[in-house]
Amino acid sequence: MTTSTDVRHAYVACETITKTEARNFYYGIRLLTPPRRAALCAVYALARRIDDIGDGDLPVEEKATRLDEVRTSLKSLDGAQDPVLVAVADAARRFPVPLEAFDELLDGVWMDIEGRRYATFDELVSYCRCVAGSIGRLCLGVFGSKPHPDASAYADALGIALQQTNILRDIREDLLNGRVYLPKEDLDSFGVELAVDERNVLIDADGGLSALIRHSAARAREWYANGLRLTPLLDRRSGACCLAMAGIYRQLTDRIAERPSAVFDRRLSLSGREKLGVAARALTGRLR
Repeated sequence: MTTSTDVRHAYVACETITKTEARNFYYGIRLLTPPRRAALCAVYALARRIDDIGDGDLPVEEKATRLDEVRTSLKSLDGAQDPVLVAVADAARRFPVPLEAFDELLDGVWMDIEGRRYATFDELVSYCRCVAGSIGRLCLGVFGSKPHPDASAYADALGIALQQTNILRDIREDLLNGRVYLPKEDLDSFGVELAVDERNVLIDADGGLSALIRHSAARAREWYANGLRLTPLLDRRSGACCLAMAGIYRQLTDRIAERPSAVFDRRLSLSGREKLGVAARALTGRLR
């Protein structure tokens, strides 16, 4: 039997994971009211566990087993003993968290394990919806919103926007790990064949890669614009959280678009001061 003390300790464990691992998201998460902050930390901690399975060094067969174990555990949360699952179970009792979205995340992580590549942008969107749109919808369950038929779609779009930024930021790192997310139709359209030189720097001899990155960033901004239609439907603190998380990634998108070569040899990020600035503006309901 899970006691209230067990639940409190479970939430503390999840918040510790979130503070340590969510370098961007926690700037927004800490703007929430304490109950919602605890619940979103629980959601993040489980999502992080799933991502870590996919990105880890285990053999593919063991990764498949671990993902199946998570999927099975989600069907019987009431008897959970694991602190992360205890916290998720309690969060789902307190808020309308769509636990089925974790199944989509598991599907998306399996796509990564398979090393799947994407012929078209529509195919990439399907992947992004699994790995990031699912997170947007999980967050919405914690935030709550005014009744609106498109609220879930806006949350989904915002997650997809963030994932597009992740893809642009991590082109080099992903390529070195044998992964390519940029759609083949886009690579072909801009005449790009992804490769690195002897220093592991992305090659862009004729500027095609820079042009593709700018094109992709502009497209991502359209997804941000659609997804951010969610914020007027949220209460002030939840809206601020949403704006802060999206604002950090949108500012990163703008920086990548301004100078695509910034991602050719490193993993670009905003400074702590810049992230704090975004979070402070989010409290006023502004991104800029």
